[in-house]
Amino acid sequence: MKKEKTVFLQKLKKGLAAAFCGMLALGACGCSRSVLNYQISESIGTLGEYDNNEPVETPKMQAEREIEESEAALEEARVQVLEEAAALAEGYLYEEAIALLEETDSLAGDSRAEEAITKYQTAYYSLVIYDGDVLHLNFPNLVADTSLAFDGDSYAQTYSQNLITLSEFEGILEQLYANDYILIDIHSLAEETDDGFGDITLTAATLSLPEGKKPLVLSVENLNYAIARAGDGIATRLVLDEEGEVAAVYTDSSGVTRTGAYDVVPVLEQFIEEHPDFSYRGARGIIGLSGEDGAFGYEIEEGSDDNYAENAQTVAQIAAKLKEDGWTFATEGYGYSYMSDLTYDALVSDITQWEDTVGELVGDCDTLIYPYGSEVEYTSEKSVWLTGAGYRYLVGLWASDDYLAVTQTYLRQTRRSITGYLLENYADYYTSFFNVSEILDEAR
Repeated sequence: MKKEKTVFLQKLKKGLAAAFCGMLALGACGCSRSVLNYQISESIGTLGEYDNNEPVETPKMQAEREIEESEAALEEARVQVLEEAAALAEGYLYEEAIALLEETDSLAGDSRAEEAITKYQTAYYSLVIYDGDVLHLNFPNLVADTSLAFDGDSYAQTYSQNLITLSEFEGILEQLYANDYILIDIHSLAEETDDGFGDITLTAATLSLPEGKKPLVLSVENLNYAIARAGDGIATRLVLDEEGEVAAVYTDSSGVTRTGAYDVVPVLEQFIEEHPDFSYRGARGIIGLSGEDGAFGYEIEEGSDDNYAENAQTVAQIAAKLKEDGWTFATEGYGYSYMSDLTYDALVSDITQWEDTVGELVGDCDTLIYPYGSEVEYTSEKSVWLTGAGYRYLVGLWASDDYLAVTQTYLRQTRRSITGYLLENYADYYTSFFNVSEILDEAR
């Protein structure tokens, strides 16, 4: 210890001597203070310990440093808010972006914020009323590995006809985006007025979009994964990954279980992350669910699986994350039945059973996707019961046109299903939206 102290004192004396010589030479040779500080700090072993390599941090130096650090932190916070506002505006949330900038005190008088506010105001006032048809595309599960799904076994034809491939879905998204389609929430097509006693009246909403953009409602058909088998090149369930994001579980050709963008939901999320202007005000899509075969790849009824209680909790957690991300849910009835053929009592029982199982996990639901497009008569007792039970957004199946109607009690829309069979045999049905020949998978 004595030896170390002696060494330090020697270094200090040497440093002080250097400082004295430096001060004498400072005026004569024009040596900068920073160079002098470096030499002294190097001599006494404090190089890099203080700002500007000052040999000792004085109270004044400390105060100056703290001011600089505080200003740097404040500037970092300003930049973060500017970036958050830019992200909101990129998703057409102009009013929210403007409010964020105006409410941030540290940006008051900041030219960057003022320029951004002007830019977002201009974009907001440039929105135009859309009065054309509203496209609704309905997608099945995706085939991630065609060599496993289309391998000639007894399931291959079912997969080929009823599903589409991951590359086909990605190609469709790219073409829709290039053709100026933009995702909207089906609820943005109607205005709801509550009379204060629980009765809600619908009126057609005015849809304002950026000029040239065309609205797209997207839905996923019966997302229970009942058709998928592990090892067939198709995702078998949804999970929350390590980052808490919704992902699909898929088993590859080597038998390795992978988690990632292997089905509609995570693929669309990935696409929106890369193209945030594809989603209008945070819109995603509608996830249709029946109940008989579970939800998201999990059996959820008592007795259906040894882990049914844990499964139900997992489904609820996934559903909460999906809603947070902007997805909504639709009932497709518990038994996925032709609802036009069900009696009144059978329909009520079917929907009630769905509410008591799936509905308990995904939350309140006001949308119904008719299985097979089998709609009830809209003047019937069944229709009155459905709307009275809160199902105000009703989705059928298209014939030759995109249909949309809003009455006081319900919104009725048709959807265009996309399956492998339809892509191969009825490509002309989609010509106005995307070119099938450019996206059709060569493995078919």
